[in-house]
Amino acid sequence: MSEPRKVIIVGSGPAGYTAAIYASRANLEPLMFEGEPSAEAPDLLPGGQLMLTTEVENYPGFPDGITGPDMMEKFRKQAERFGTEMHALNIAECELEGEIKRVRTSEGDWHEARAIIIATGASAKWLGLPSETALRNKGVSACATCDGAFFRDRELVVVGGGDTAMEEAQFLTRFASKVYVVHRRDTLRASKIMQERAFENPKIEFLWNKQVTEVLDVSAGKVTGVRLEDTVTGESSVQDCQGMFLAIGHKPNTDFLKGQLETDDLGYLVVHSGTRTRIDGVFASGDVADHVYRQAVTAAGMGCQSAIDAERWLEAKGY
Repeated sequence: MSEPRKVIIVGSGPAGYTAAIYASRANLEPLMFEGEPSAEAPDLLPGGQLMLTTEVENYPGFPDGITGPDMMEKFRKQAERFGTEMHALNIAECELEGEIKRVRTSEGDWHEARAIIIATGASAKWLGLPSETALRNKGVSACATCDGAFFRDRELVVVGGGDTAMEEAQFLTRFASKVYVVHRRDTLRASKIMQERAFENPKIEFLWNKQVTEVLDVSAGKVTGVRLEDTVTGESSVQDCQGMFLAIGHKPNTDFLKGQLETDDLGYLVVHSGTRTRIDGVFASGDVADHVYRQAVTAAGMGCQSAIDAERWLEAKGY
């Protein structure tokens, strides 16, 4: 095996690509594994979750907006310009302890590096309905702050019963004429204060003991409503709407780590003093370590931090 690389970046998106830009400009010659869709993680695309977003209007520097895929292509080209080597592969296994870190790709090849930056992001949890998949970006979304402004004066459905669902519903009332919260139980998991705010909002209506069984209308190529099933009686009904937002949580993409790094109660990587993990020489950035903001701009900021942290760590070690 050849001499270990200075830096391997696992994952892409705003965090990974920004880390690559900074690392390559610092002559660290980073090797990046961008990820690829799999049966276990169909959303694990090179470019991350923004590849599933039609329009981005809240990233500074794009006054007329830009599509998620176009933005990630610009990020990618900028990282390539400075010499980042990229492969659209997943990492299946890694050995992070010790002076030399090792990662194994989905094709079975092992690669070594002095430092590792993990930027694998988090994947939104979906209902798993074929109609939901068919209408993603056509009225079905998992990010209210990303897509809510495109639904002015529309009726929307939010699926979920936790704090995230209440936050999404509250946010969407800035644009929507009505927000229906669909919850499979008759009580919410959300904190008391979040429940009170939602109950007091005149634009929010709760549909209790209901679950979505189909998103309408795939044949029309847009969302016109949702088919609901009563979880108590089994009765079927249809709620008209022009958009559906999933708020049933996110899952950080950390399975390949096999528990080697410290995580919080939700499974997100814990970082200290910037982007450092508990293992010396391993850094984390973006949504894999951030379940609070989950925005492209904050992920990019963490990507910058992780590259600078890695560069300073390598220099201090004499690499």
